Amino acid sequence: MKPQSLDMITRLVGFDTVSRHSNLALIHYVRDYLDGYGIPSHLIENPKGDKANLFATIGPDVEGGVVLSGHTDVVPVDGQPWDTDPFQVTEKDGKLYGRGTCDMKAFSAIALSMVPDMLARKLKRPIHLALSYDEEIGCVGAPSMIDRLLADVATPAAVIVGEPTSMRAIVAHKGIAALRTTVIGHEAHSSQVQRGVSAVMTAARLITFIDDMMAENKAKADPHCPFVPPYTTLHVGVVQGGTALNIISRECSFTWDIRTVPGDDWRPYLKRLEEFADTLLPGMRAISSDASITTQVFADAPPLQDQGGTAQELVFALTGNTAPQVVPYAAEGGLFQERGFPVVLCGPGSIDQAHQPNEYIDISQVGACETFLDKLLDQLSR
Repeated sequence: MKPQSLDMITRLVGFDTVSRHSNLALIHYVRDYLDGYGIPSHLIENPKGDKANLFATIGPDVEGGVVLSGHTDVVPVDGQPWDTDPFQVTEKDGKLYGRGTCDMKAFSAIALSMVPDMLARKLKRPIHLALSYDEEIGCVGAPSMIDRLLADVATPAAVIVGEPTSMRAIVAHKGIAALRTTVIGHEAHSSQVQRGVSAVMTAARLITFIDDMMAENKAKADPHCPFVPPYTTLHVGVVQGGTALNIISRECSFTWDIRTVPGDDWRPYLKRLEEFADTLLPGMRAISSDASITTQVFADAPPLQDQGGTAQELVFALTGNTAPQVVPYAAEGGLFQERGFPVVLCGPGSIDQAHQPNEYIDISQVGACETFLDKLLDQLSR
């Protein structure tokens, strides 16, 4: 591992970019860092102006370059038993500990640390750095950045999304739809259940229905599907509702996701839930006309499909590993592919360490990524 890589990883991890917070301090640091090398950055802010994507081009404005894509946000550390400060890199036993070391600040940090080398190589085809916001809550930021890349950047030959893949070429991933369902019931004393409509208990019936749909998928899963698990999954992650033990709850909401295998569509699952909800509403409204069940879709990112192409060929050549693999998590690869970019996932670290307390990346993986990017610069210098 090169000292400059460790320094940049340490700097990026030091920014608390949990998705509920702004990422602007990190983005402005990267902008100023690139500006110090005479490289202009382009920022694309979210509607509130408290977050931004960034892209920058190193090298000539010609076609055939490579986009190195990474997200700047990380998942929360709340309630996790960390042994070290999650926003300070700790080196121990050949590992770097800290939130985002694995998922996925190391990839972007290594690329940024190599900017001086990129300039010294006098690239004949460019590197495009693309940093996004809010990937962890459903790939929210990437679409606006992709719009700008299409408008302002000469057509690249490949997009490499640096998710933690242990430096293997990932040619397909699942898609994700993120949803929030809200149940409005009617409050009453819990001893008088006939006078109330329990939002919590209604939500429980909906959640069970969601679990039943996934059980159906599991039962009919294609044994030849390369994903693990080999079917579209449905999962409820957060439930909020009720005010007291002895009050029939008026409101309950739950957030859930649908992770689709390529070729599947999340919309029929939502339609089935809404049809089931419609069977519950008459009984609820017989007690309160204000009772309701509504679902909001707040994120939608498509799967990445194995379509071959220049990105795969490039990464196969650089890694020497021509065995394509797939991953069950969602990423921004499908969004790039949907807009016509050749895409592959390849980055340092293992997804097994992502989102965990004491998240870490093996230093050997940092070295492997340095070697990979060094070979990429050789390719682009020819």
